[in-house]
Amino acid sequence: MNFEITFNTKWSDFDPNRHMRHTAYNDYAAEVRVRFFQAHGLSITEFAKLNIGPILFKEETSFFKEIHIGENITVKMELEGVSNGIERWRFNHQIFNEKGELSAEIKVYGAWIDLVKRKLTAPPQKFVTIFENLPKTSNFKKIELRKKNL
Repeated sequence: MNFEITFNTKWSDFDPNRHMRHTAYNDYAAEVRVRFFQAHGLSITEFAKLNIGPILFKEETSFFKEIHIGENITVKMELEGVSNGIERWRFNHQIFNEKGELSAEIKVYGAWIDLVKRKLTAPPQKFVTIFENLPKTSNFKKIELRKKNL
């Protein structure tokens, strides 16, 4: 089952070349992640109660087709990788134009941060169920964590 959202693009998403500005693609990918978490009981308010938040280590965007002013887009999100305790994760987002053509692919690699200690942390157990329900890419892999040197 895919997790996808269709968006009406807005004027501020576009640049003087009359196509979607490069950072708008990443903004829509982030919005899809937030909406997925919210739909599964992890609203911004819930994150605040838990003193935890998602952070990105890497964000990689590949562009394939232009999106023009006035076009609506569909953004699909899948889980590409996750560690056993859900400490680290990798999402793949695909952005499609109105014709259904793949316009961009965004891959993000991240983790969770304890907002009080300002250190990486493992999320509560309820996150495991949420991640189990995420659609997975065909190349989904478990992420192995490196042990800290003592």
